Amino acid sequence: MFSRREFLMAATAVTAIVGPAVVGRWSRAAAQQALTEGDLIDMPAHGNVTLVHITDIHAQLKPIYFREPSINLGVGEVAGLPPHVTGADFLKLYGIEPGTPHAYALTSEDFTALARSYGTMGGMDRVARVVRRIRDERGDAMLLLDGGDTWQGSYTANQTRGADMVEVMNALQPDAMTGHWEFTYGTERVKELVESLPFPFLGGNIYDSEWNEPAFDAYRIVERGGVKVGVVGQAFPYTPIANPGWMFPTWSFGIREAEVAKNVAAARADGAELIVLLSHNGFDVDRKLASRVPGIDVILTGHTHDALPEPVTVGNTLVIASGSNGKFVSRLDLDVRDGAVRSFSYRLIPVFSDVIRPDPEMTALVDKVRAPYEAELGRKLATTESLLYRRGNFNGTFDDLICQALLAERDAEIALSPGFRWGTSLLPGQAITVEDLHNACAMTYPAAYRSAMPGSLIKDILEDVADNLFNADPYYQQGGDMVRVGGMGYRIDPSAAIGSRISEMTLLKNGEPIAPDRDYVVAGWASVNEATEGPPIWDVVEGYLARNPVVRLEENRSVKVAS
Repeated sequence: MFSRREFLMAATAVTAIVGPAVVGRWSRAAAQQALTEGDLIDMPAHGNVTLVHITDIHAQLKPIYFREPSINLGVGEVAGLPPHVTGADFLKLYGIEPGTPHAYALTSEDFTALARSYGTMGGMDRVARVVRRIRDERGDAMLLLDGGDTWQGSYTANQTRGADMVEVMNALQPDAMTGHWEFTYGTERVKELVESLPFPFLGGNIYDSEWNEPAFDAYRIVERGGVKVGVVGQAFPYTPIANPGWMFPTWSFGIREAEVAKNVAAARADGAELIVLLSHNGFDVDRKLASRVPGIDVILTGHTHDALPEPVTVGNTLVIASGSNGKFVSRLDLDVRDGAVRSFSYRLIPVFSDVIRPDPEMTALVDKVRAPYEAELGRKLATTESLLYRRGNFNGTFDDLICQALLAERDAEIALSPGFRWGTSLLPGQAITVEDLHNACAMTYPAAYRSAMPGSLIKDILEDVADNLFNADPYYQQGGDMVRVGGMGYRIDPSAAIGSRISEMTLLKNGEPIAPDRDYVVAGWASVNEATEGPPIWDVVEGYLARNPVVRLEENRSVKVAS
């Protein structure tokens, strides 16, 4: 591998290509109202291997709005490091001018105003256009890799149990994928869909307990540009904890660092000259893994939905974060010689839907898989006067709406909504359609429960989620954000010890402290327990919107964060 000095030189070259030079060009183009497809996609070809990465699409076939988080705290050694930099600090770190397309795509700054100027992002026909242009340019030097969370997150994906996304992705022709939410369709459905893929589904960290052997291939060797590339797959390690393990009872997961090292070594022994970890670990887990497992040249990370305009280097490993929802496509060009990466160049390509032309074949395919559901997808439920979004460590306005619906429709004192990072955004003045609602809650375990919980259990739930998010050891972080709350408030100290982060829990209706030994009526959804009963969450929210057809949300001040 190359030296630290060579890495720094390479990083400087990347910054010149991806950072100020590109941003400056975007700024001038925006000022001239002449942003072109070439401005977004074109970069000088470099080296002999090109990796193209997409991840966390969450079944979004059409262009969407997606607001990046305003708060994404890091703890311990990663505090203040990317991706734990947001807003104006992010713009300053990467030398991005406020108000530019790059600022809109990558931060929450002035989101509503910039969204009205620059429009929606993503759409699989636009993604296909980007992929086709790179493939036409680079030919057999290119690999397309899918980081997972692809088959779940929309009305049509739920209705077809992932078949719509499989058909679309098969047409896009990835070389491999890994997964996470895919597993929530259940063992048999996952096996059925995987068998229909013309490319490998990789997950070296998944074992079948019935046979005591790997459930999926760990890696695949693919030759591109005369280079043998070893693609090692790493599915989300905490799937049976974050999601219902009873849906895939014979599969066990984990980070399995030793197995990763073994698979990397095995791929090298099979002749791989370049090792790529196609990962759904989450950024901080992959940063730690890169520091502990030698021999990985590139980690294409996913799960935490981070989008970074430059690679992060950890020793001799490049970590690439490509965002979510089809907003971005990453292109990494590598010069690989004598079994080592000598240099690289990188472009995080923002998929502006009104700039990048749709690929006509993919447009037709997307229209085909959506056609049976179009009438229902477009059915209007309400109008929002507030910006609706999900992302943020502690709350999001779409979950505020869901919590209001749970409180009212389930006659509850407290509402809990899981801190999922998927879910699209809506601008003030937009209609809320069935499609929009399901973009925030489409899943296979949607029951909205109602139960009595003592205050002590509510605190335990908040403490447990807080540790998943803020444990100083990344290997104990499971991704996601804090569970959202309705009807109550609390104070959190992310830097405190486990079990001591949550305090000052109060009921909002009267300001009374939440008593540990008193039972409260709590409504929530997406419980991982198999016996959970209740109406699907989308029916609960739709019922609420029928009685409240105009959504107006006040600023959520229920969570106080210790500084």
